[in-house]
Amino acid sequence: MSVRMRLTRVGGKKDPIWRVVVADQRSPRDGRIIETLGRYNARTEPSTVVLDEERVRTWLARGAQPSHTVRKLLRTQGIDS
Repeated sequence: MSVRMRLTRVGGKKDPIWRVVVADQRSPRDGRIIETLGRYNARTEPSTVVLDEERVRTWLARGAQPSHTVRKLLRTQGIDS
């Protein structure tokens, strides 16, 4: 089983807010997740990124692969993947 850190969409129509989650890569985008690690809102100025850094580092150490977008968010927060 390959585990990924990726975004899942929440929020209303035309008002997306994204959660950073850990999920099996075979599950759908808004499907079953293992754990929620934080949230991301690109519609605020500046963008809001809130992550549980300890849990993110734990999952990276366990071998979870961040998606391209999550990797960029981790870099902005000073967490190297």
